[in-house]
Amino acid sequence: MEMKRRPTHPGTILLEDVIKPLNLSITSAAKMLGVTRKTLSELVNEKTALSPEMAIRIGIATNTSPESWLNMQQKLTLWEAEQHSPDNVIPFPGIDDEEPVSLQM
Repeated sequence: MEMKRRPTHPGTILLEDVIKPLNLSITSAAKMLGVTRKTLSELVNEKTALSPEMAIRIGIATNTSPESWLNMQQKLTLWEAEQHSPDNVIPFPGIDDEEPVSLQM
C-alpha cells in the first residue's frame, strides 16, 4: 500500500487553495490566524510540519475540519518515513502477508 507520489504539504494547500485565491498577504493571513508571519511563512514554504494547534487555527479560519489538515500532514510524514523504511524488521511469526492483523481501536 505504498504511495508513489509525494503527498502535498498542507502548507502548500493552504497557500495555493486558500491564501492566494483570497488575495491575502502572508502577513494578513498570519494575523487572522493569530500567529506570527514567520510561523505561517515557514508552514507555507514547507520548512515546518503542520502542528495540531495550527490545524485547529486553520480549521476555524477556513470552516474546515482540523482533522482534514492533520490527515494531510500525516500522509506526508508517513510517506517521508517510508522513503527510509527500515530493512532490518522481521515479520512476527504467524503473520500472513495477505491477511492484515485487525487492530482493536
